Amino acid sequence: MANERSEGAGTVTVVGYGRASAVPDRMRVTVSVETRASTVALAYRHAGERAGAVTEALRAQGVSGADIATTGLSVHTETTWVEGGGSRITGYVASTALTIGLRTDAGVDPAVVIGHAVEAGGDDVRLGGLDLAVSDREGLLARARDAAWDDALAKAEQFAGRAGLRVGGVVSIAESGGGASPPPSPVAFVAAKVESAVPVEYGESEVSASVQVTWRLR
Repeated sequence: MANERSEGAGTVTVVGYGRASAVPDRMRVTVSVETRASTVALAYRHAGERAGAVTEALRAQGVSGADIATTGLSVHTETTWVEGGGSRITGYVASTALTIGLRTDAGVDPAVVIGHAVEAGGDDVRLGGLDLAVSDREGLLARARDAAWDDALAKAEQFAGRAGLRVGGVVSIAESGGGASPPPSPVAFVAAKVESAVPVEYGESEVSASVQVTWRLR
């Protein structure tokens, strides 16, 4: 964006930009269980047993109850089309989903925790996706704002110097735009059984900030 000195007002207005990044320390993964049986009750029971095994494995790895939430529960019929006979029920499918919050800096590799959960649930377990985030997002944004301010001040001093003047007091400050960059794309899984943990690369999360500042010139 262009930076301009206001005409005859003895001020200079600039826009500064800043970014800050950090390695994610929070992971959120969805573990679902899907079972099939000849009756609704049997499918529902099997799904509950598998989900219970997954939950027990998570707790054994130190995951607290506050970080385990049921986010889905359903039962539906499976049908097939028979020529001359129409649609017929062949069985029932019960499914449930758990959303699990894990810390990447807790001393236990989240990939290992997930691996144990998948093994505990057996072939009925599916991993629906994985998202990474920084827990102290406000702290990260504060760093980006500091960088934006430094950028704005450097620009103002440059323009003032070119005009043979110096930067004085601040007239106005306005934050303009900024925010989080698009998060890493969710990593999709369909897993039946794992023999070892699948490595998870954390990368970096980045936020940006921009600020428009007007200074007096002297």
